[in-house]
Amino acid sequence: MVKANEGAPLQSFSAVARADARVLILGSMPGAKSLQLQQYYGHPHNAFWKIMGQLFDFDAAGMPYAERLAALQAHGIALWDVLASCERAGSLDSAIVDDSIVANDFAAFFAAHPAIVRVCFNGAKAESVFRRRVLPGLVSPHAIEYVRLPSTSPAHAGMPLAAKLAAWQRARF
Repeated sequence: MVKANEGAPLQSFSAVARADARVLILGSMPGAKSLQLQQYYGHPHNAFWKIMGQLFDFDAAGMPYAERLAALQAHGIALWDVLASCERAGSLDSAIVDDSIVANDFAAFFAAHPAIVRVCFNGAKAESVFRRRVLPGLVSPHAIEYVRLPSTSPAHAGMPLAAKLAAWQRARF
């Protein structure tokens, strides 16, 4: 695996979305463990899959990754990241080198997924980069609600899981 500042920038994953997705959950850029595993929210202490399992009634801990993705998609949820690529040492959003940021192509994504009516940001960095780098140039054919939710990252451990789960109810449609 290539680390930030040792050559090629970090690359995010492709979007996971069916054409009928209604809610898009956006992170900033996968952390080192997620990149290593090639899985969204792959760090074992990230609360994302635990929260999704509780919200959508599936056993995230007992399911293979592909089945977890399918369970989300069956509930109209799409996953992606704001950043297509960036330079970053480690996994923290605060370490992202601002002038290295390349955003994903949201105009094409929303054109291919016209049922999206809500975008949920997994943390402040995803929201701030989206609002700064994507939203000003984005023309959407329909109204989309944008909601920042507390980060599920283990770096955001100051908020109890129950409080995160309560806030993440907004991801349900």
